[in-house]
Amino acid sequence: MSGKTDAAIRQEVQRQIEVMREGAVDFYGEAELAERLGESLREDRPLRVKLGMDPSSADLHLGHSVVLMKLRRFLELGHTPIFLVGDFTARIGDPSGKSKTRPALDEKQVKENAKTYVSQVAKILDVSSVEVRFNGEWMDEMAPGDFVRLCSHTTVARMLERDDFAKRYAAERPIAVHEFLYPFVQGYDSVALEADVELGGTDQTFNLLMGRELQRAYGQAPQAVITHPLLVGLDGQEKMSKSLGNSIGITDSPEEMYGKVMSIPDASMQAWHRLLAMGDWLSLGDALERWSAAGEGDPMSLKHDLAHEVVARIHGGAPASAARRQFERVVQRKELPDDLPHVELTLGERSGVRLFEVLVEAELASSKSEARRLVQQGGVSVDRAKAVDPVAPLSPGIYVVQVGKRRFARIEIK
Repeated sequence: MSGKTDAAIRQEVQRQIEVMREGAVDFYGEAELAERLGESLREDRPLRVKLGMDPSSADLHLGHSVVLMKLRRFLELGHTPIFLVGDFTARIGDPSGKSKTRPALDEKQVKENAKTYVSQVAKILDVSSVEVRFNGEWMDEMAPGDFVRLCSHTTVARMLERDDFAKRYAAERPIAVHEFLYPFVQGYDSVALEADVELGGTDQTFNLLMGRELQRAYGQAPQAVITHPLLVGLDGQEKMSKSLGNSIGITDSPEEMYGKVMSIPDASMQAWHRLLAMGDWLSLGDALERWSAAGEGDPMSLKHDLAHEVVARIHGGAPASAARRQFERVVQRKELPDDLPHVELTLGERSGVRLFEVLVEAELASSKSEARRLVQQGGVSVDRAKAVDPVAPLSPGIYVVQVGKRRFARIEIK
């Protein structure tokens, strides 16, 4: 027993529930959780708090940090955070918010994507205090009969209640049978982990609530579900997503991250701060409120402060300050970076090398097709002159090549 009085426990339950509500949109099972929390405090038994992410790509982005920060808040409250890597669910593909079937990933792709997930999460919370699990642990071991039993706990009509399936069905767009399995597997994860709480974005509501249903079906007390808003991407319109090209990766360099934050529309600044400031992660609230309400303050200066705080939280204060100096020098004053990387390319048997080949060999573009596109869209300069021809030959010499606003290299062709 904890030795705390009933009054002290009630007060602590109220305090923790208020923390759990921070930034949330919906809190399903709040009253049940308050009762369970009281019991856990009396017994010194921490709650088990689940957050799952599928390694459908290799990088987590800043939008993921919203729920990761909430998971950190539960850790600060003394509970057990569970970061679940959905190595099995990634092979199905989450249909949430999708208007068509997602391409299935094979096991090799999933494992490759998952390699750095834990190290990326470590940039936001202390993973040594986190229970890290993979849902392949139990799903790969599930017998066919067990899977049939799992799928018997709801109906096709119930599945078609979810918004994305309903829209696709009404529009006569195909829904693959395996897509119906996704909510079952995500829900069963809560059974396997005996979760007390599950966190997620608002787009995950159907899947999260399935966990409550399945826990009841398997004789467990249903988890509480806490949903959070989705961070709008760099375009200021769609949710942040790597597939939409509007994201900031957790693994982005300080300079890249700083520049991307500076590119968000002014109208997005308050929403960004509201979602990213959980647990006092950022501290610009009052200044942004005054700017929005009364026009007090310089939006460019406020955006610099926002960019600096975001980068500092991921990379540290010194890299954030260096990123700010580089942005001011390169983007605002149109000067070259202090630390211009030097790349040497050898002609070999070639008499010259084409510009798109230079971009790929210097790692300024990931592929020849991307290099051609960058030049054709006016995003490449050579010696400060905009390039127009991706196949223009470059002879031996030294060139300063710029891609976009922030990527530079001094390229020496020998």
